[in-house]
Amino acid sequence: MVAVLLAMFGMGRSLAQDATTALPSQWTLKECIAYAMEHNIQLKQRRLTTEQSELDVLQSQASLFPSLSFSTNQNVSWRPWSQSYVNLSNGTMTTTSSEVNYNGSYGLNANWTVWNGGRNQKTVERNRLTRESSLYDTEETANSIQEQIVQYYVQILYQTEAVRVNGEVLEASKLQRDRAKVMVDVGSIARVDLMQLEAQVSQDEYNVVNAQTMLDNYKLQLKQLLEIVDVEAFDIVIPDVGDADVLAMIPDRESVYAAAVNSRPEIQSGLLDIEAADVDIDIAKRGYYPSVSLMAGVGTSNTSGVHTGVPMQWKNNLNNSVGLTLSVPIFDNRQNKTNVAKARLSKQACELNLQNTKKELRSQIETYWLNARNAQQQYRSATTNVESMQASYDLVSEQFRLGLKNIVELTTGKNNLLQARQQLLQSKYTALLNLAMLRFYANREMQL
Repeated sequence: MVAVLLAMFGMGRSLAQDATTALPSQWTLKECIAYAMEHNIQLKQRRLTTEQSELDVLQSQASLFPSLSFSTNQNVSWRPWSQSYVNLSNGTMTTTSSEVNYNGSYGLNANWTVWNGGRNQKTVERNRLTRESSLYDTEETANSIQEQIVQYYVQILYQTEAVRVNGEVLEASKLQRDRAKVMVDVGSIARVDLMQLEAQVSQDEYNVVNAQTMLDNYKLQLKQLLEIVDVEAFDIVIPDVGDADVLAMIPDRESVYAAAVNSRPEIQSGLLDIEAADVDIDIAKRGYYPSVSLMAGVGTSNTSGVHTGVPMQWKNNLNNSVGLTLSVPIFDNRQNKTNVAKARLSKQACELNLQNTKKELRSQIETYWLNARNAQQQYRSATTNVESMQASYDLVSEQFRLGLKNIVELTTGKNNLLQARQQLLQSKYTALLNLAMLRFYANREMQL
């Protein structure tokens, strides 16, 4: 799954370079997925989160080493009404000025946590697990986007055929209306029957417009998912879908689930969460251990009112210090015990989350499998039904032309044919969509 995703990333970068000049007017499913992998804002946000987790790893690794800082303090004071004094001490003459006094200090300090029960090392491990989990979260987002793309893509395929079917029905209605006009002129049918056919043509025109509106809406949603803006011409490539594609063998449910459990990023992320919870428990337990820190510093200072140059003052006031701090927890108001208990509860929550994720995964696969099986059965029945309804409608239409059938029988036959064709389309693309989802969950490339 990761290899496929990386390949899509590479394809997306290549497509993005071409997109600086012109985008294709017709998109294949693979091109849609590749473009979304590079441009989708939600996926970009997930990648930023992954980069942040990488910075956390680097920071925790750096905390294993000593820190070094420099500080300086510069002070100037003004005492306009104080008197001046001259002092001689140990051969050094100092003057207390009544106006301005100045002093400065400089320090270079180092601190190093030598040992704190191993919490720092465990924190590095914890952050690495978080980074790896973030990678799986990004992959999960990518999978979700691919699933949305194929759903919109199939809806566009369905609505494209729905527009065509409704258009054919409209043309048939117009033909019947034109025939009826002739029949009215020769007195074969009443004018009221012609009015009914006129109304049927209007209804069929509305159906065509409604189907086209839904088609445009699905195209818009797909464009938004791909983050395509300011582009009017957008369409998809219509693949050649035959009975063999619709009635393809349905993957075994258990095989799909076994492959999904071993490859789906949400499962891998859940396993990492449990592993990270174990590390959190270990970190919490180490709060009972003592800690050892080293400190070292170098400092100096200078001041005004001393008849000694600043460089000599820096030399004379130079001081060095080294310190060792040992901290042993004795009574911490139950803090460490509470931390350990909470960490264990967090692990139990992670284990329950993983169980729930697996349950939802199995339920989703079961749903796809049942939908695919039912859709294939409906497709077989609908194919036969369309043939029967088409033959029946052709017969009724011819009989109506000869004056043997009335307008009600003609309209009923046409509506039955339209309903049968719509059922055929629905079962066809429902089967295609669910078969594609099962293959994708079985760790195969998303394709129709």
